[in-house]
Amino acid sequence: MHETCDKTYSELSSAAIGDSELHAAIRMVQNGMGKGAQAMWRDEITPEHRRLAKEARLRTLNNLDAVLATLSEKIRARGGHVYFAATAEDARNYCLEVARKHNVRLAVKGKSMTSAEIGMDPLLEENGVEVVETDLGEYIIQLAGEAPSHIIAPCIHMNRKRIGKLFQEKLGIPYSEDPPTLTKAARKALREKLLSADMGISGCNIACAETGHVCLVSNEGNIRMCTTMPKVHVALMGMERVTATLAEHDMLLRLLTRGASAQKVSTYVSFIGGPRQPGETDGPEEFHLVVIDNGRMKMLADPRFREVLSCIRCGGCLNICPVYGRIGGHAYKGTYCGPIGAVLMPLLDGVNKHADLCRGESLCGACKDICPVHNDLPRMLSELRYMLAYGDEDWGVEPVDGSEACAFKAWGAAMSSRTAYDLLVKAGRIVQVPFVKNGVLGKGVGPLAKWTATRDFPPIAKKTFAERWKTDHSKRLNGADNE
Repeated sequence: MHETCDKTYSELSSAAIGDSELHAAIRMVQNGMGKGAQAMWRDEITPEHRRLAKEARLRTLNNLDAVLATLSEKIRARGGHVYFAATAEDARNYCLEVARKHNVRLAVKGKSMTSAEIGMDPLLEENGVEVVETDLGEYIIQLAGEAPSHIIAPCIHMNRKRIGKLFQEKLGIPYSEDPPTLTKAARKALREKLLSADMGISGCNIACAETGHVCLVSNEGNIRMCTTMPKVHVALMGMERVTATLAEHDMLLRLLTRGASAQKVSTYVSFIGGPRQPGETDGPEEFHLVVIDNGRMKMLADPRFREVLSCIRCGGCLNICPVYGRIGGHAYKGTYCGPIGAVLMPLLDGVNKHADLCRGESLCGACKDICPVHNDLPRMLSELRYMLAYGDEDWGVEPVDGSEACAFKAWGAAMSSRTAYDLLVKAGRIVQVPFVKNGVLGKGVGPLAKWTATRDFPPIAKKTFAERWKTDHSKRLNGADNE
């Protein structure tokens, strides 16, 4: 279980901006996987493929009840159990019941952000179940007691020197910063856990209703052992992570691996659709699929945010985002970070509670360009900002700062009146005089103080463009007339 942090988004962001090691690590990811994905969108995957994928995602969402019913029917026909959890608490309690039923003392996990979203690990640990992450990156941050800082590269904020010291302290091995040596030590420790685990827990990248399987992709193989070696396997799945047909599944899988890590396909692609069948040599004796709502139905019902459920959770938007590149993932203080986290976390856990996230993004549009399904995250971030400015009864959002809304209303009124605008400009020129030094506003007051704390602000010009045009252009016209 990682430690909670009391610092605010602004405090964590300010600290991260000065962290050169963090920037170097993220730059490596963004230059590698981010630019690699962009190259694949340009050279391998046609815009038509991405458009069709987006249409397939939206079509599935429009028929989600029927698609999920088909998926559950297929899995139950093979002897699997399917549970629909309305809330995070329902999902946690179901997992605990399964663990108690089988007297589970050790559970191994294959990378599942959904388990972090519902807070499953703490409940299991409180009830005497040891939970061990088996994805290498997740295992490292579990040893460090930290939260993931990237959707697919959870320990990207840690360099090998720090990991070497961590392994020396936690695993009792001689200090080494040699990656193969560290990997070998982790493999030995994890293999012992995998061999003695009572229950395996995984997420679900994409499920296929037509075949009745959940699909998992990885590059290490631990997820496959986690889902086949223990006698019980519990798969956690957000209710939107499903496709209707195998053809659509194939289309999304191609986009997922390219968007996530610029790979044509991951090293391991596993399809799991129930417990071990007669004649099969491996697989769990019991299989449970937990389909989790936890606020997704509300997003589905709201046309402003339905689109976010099209996300295939590749993390591509993190690999291009300039804001994430400067502040990393921990500043977001949530299970999901980066641009997708700035939309998802407010909708899942409270818009007011996570108000800083949507206001911290730049709206540059890079996340939309790199998204495999062209999710319009900038539009949804703007929708969240509107809710915070004016409130929203449906989502229980209280206006964060009434003065900001008043200021923009006043600005809108001024911009729509020539006379009011001219008066405002003239008044601003007079008010700014005491604060202008060396041609810039170096120290502002009120809301402007936050801006000038880190950079200068240009003063209002002595003449507006309209004023210059009027005087300069009239001179030219008069000169032409005289000639």
